[in-house]
Amino acid sequence: MAKRREQQRLIEDYLGRRARLYAEERAVLADVLPPGPVGWQEEEALDELASLARTAGVTVAARLVQRRQRPDPATFIGKGKTQELLQLAKEHQAQVVVVGSELSPAQARNLEQASGLKVVDRSQVILDIFAQRAGTREAELSVELAQLEYLLPRLRGWGSALTDPGGGIGTRGPGETRLESDRRHAQRRIQAIRRKLKEMDRVRRIRRKRRRGGGTPEVAIIGYTNSGKSTLFCRLTGADSLVEDKLFATLDTRVRALELPRGVRAVAADTVGFIRKLPHQLVPAFQATMESTREAALLLNVLDASSPHVLEHHATVREVLAEQILGNDEPWPPVLHVLNKVDAVRSPEQRALLDRARMEIDLHVCVSATTGEALPELRERMADLLGPAFARVLVSIPWERQDLLSWLAELGKLEILPDPKALRARVTVPAVHLPRIRSASGITVLESSA
Repeated sequence: MAKRREQQRLIEDYLGRRARLYAEERAVLADVLPPGPVGWQEEEALDELASLARTAGVTVAARLVQRRQRPDPATFIGKGKTQELLQLAKEHQAQVVVVGSELSPAQARNLEQASGLKVVDRSQVILDIFAQRAGTREAELSVELAQLEYLLPRLRGWGSALTDPGGGIGTRGPGETRLESDRRHAQRRIQAIRRKLKEMDRVRRIRRKRRRGGGTPEVAIIGYTNSGKSTLFCRLTGADSLVEDKLFATLDTRVRALELPRGVRAVAADTVGFIRKLPHQLVPAFQATMESTREAALLLNVLDASSPHVLEHHATVREVLAEQILGNDEPWPPVLHVLNKVDAVRSPEQRALLDRARMEIDLHVCVSATTGEALPELRERMADLLGPAFARVLVSIPWERQDLLSWLAELGKLEILPDPKALRARVTVPAVHLPRIRSASGITVLESSA
């Protein structure tokens, strides 16, 4: 038993201190940018990295930028900049280097050895934030899985302690290194977590199917992180949810009942915020968010109207939706863009940017979730888009596109009609899905009634 506990502590003992940030630590931010003046993209990336570090709990003491065409394959920032980094860390009494890009295992090891500082890249910072914010068992398991998958290829070379030979019962025999034992333990833990998450996913699908069968449409509140989604969720539903001016303040998807004008009822889901260059290991942690978004009858894309990068955040959200969640093959649900935090729009530059956003972004409402400004208008627009509860649709589908039947069955109640000449079906769905069915490639709508 004691040996098993010792094995479970291996990753924490030898990698945990390097994979985590602590509140008392001070950090130097470092990144490699192409030659030339700093553009708004680079400036926003550095500011976002600083926000991530502060959210993780550390103090940002200084910044260091290396100008070169491509990162150094050995230390990422190069030998000369490494010495400059060491001097900068001494001046500001920093113990950590936070790098704005994902490092290879060799780069992280070499930079740490050359500088004598703990080296943490952007992916590790986000993983650390997720670990701090996880509030449910599913979220904790998802984050643990992401951490293990990130650390597994980085086990090699983190010190001689991992290469001491071991032996005894439960190992592969005399001469097995602790590194190999640690790697086997991590792989077993990964498999166990995946099995647990699969069962949780099955339970969540059953619950969502029951809600859909009851005719209750779902509204997914999405958007860039720290845009005010949780505040808006609380305003619309009256629920208590964590509201903080930090990135990834909400990690767990919450679902609450929603009452709208004209007797329209729905459920609202508060989801995890999006961010640029999300570490691929964290994609499973977005599983609940992805499912809520895919199966929603309406998407509320919340944008920070006071941010100087509101249009770039809007583009990032659409990119994440297209590449990782909804794709381009199936029709998207209606998207209502919510330009939030208008109460914080004060300067002439902010007003001009808000006017530009209103012209470029279709189907939008300007609100303040903090003060309640324009929330009645938002509720009216939501009720208009959700509309009647159900619609009965008669469709015709080519014989070679029978895969569309499973998609229709996910939207509502499906009844296949006998017809030797064509594949016909009648489906009863929440009326908000009617535009998606009409625009789906391969489906011909013969009749529809709300």
